[in-house]
Amino acid sequence: MPRGKFITLEGVEGVGKSTNLQFVTDWLRKQGVAFVQTREPGGTPLAEQLRELLLSKREEVVDPTAELLMVFAARAQHLAQVIMPALERGDWVICDRFTDATYAYQGGGRQLDRSLIALLEQTVQGDLRPDRILLLDLDPDVGLQRAARTGAADRFESEQLAFFQRVRAAYRERAAADPSRYAVIDASRPLEEVQQQLQSELEKLIL
Repeated sequence: MPRGKFITLEGVEGVGKSTNLQFVTDWLRKQGVAFVQTREPGGTPLAEQLRELLLSKREEVVDPTAELLMVFAARAQHLAQVIMPALERGDWVICDRFTDATYAYQGGGRQLDRSLIALLEQTVQGDLRPDRILLLDLDPDVGLQRAARTGAADRFESEQLAFFQRVRAAYRERAAADPSRYAVIDASRPLEEVQQQLQSELEKLIL
């Protein structure tokens, strides 16, 4: 059984990940592709508990390194329980965020040492990397305005604009360094155009 494809959706707040994730899964279903849809942080009961710890607002200041270690603890459990078993049985995995988000949010946003993230990435993932990263790119100022209309902000969504500008810059830097694996999609365009580009990227993986 050939290994399944591993696809991730990335982007700052307000880029439309939820809407476009639904489009991706609906399209794959129509093609008869067996897949698992999941998210990070999260994907298993333990990882979802860690997600709650990461996103909840609290009076205590969360040390950035503690945050980073919680992210990778959740990822280790997620990989062992969900992602690797699915890929090994030939299913595709469609994941809302993965390690690129760690480089963007903890590396770019929190300005942690990228070499530490790389060390944890190799320790937890080995050589596993997504086959295709669909990066929905948008000016964070616009994204935050969109996100504000969807409900109360979590701990990350409450960060200042400069934080999200660093996040976006980190995403774009990674995409520029490895264009064969990243598809940068302009999320400011009309939804129909965004989804046409998503479909084009998915078709490349099926052919």
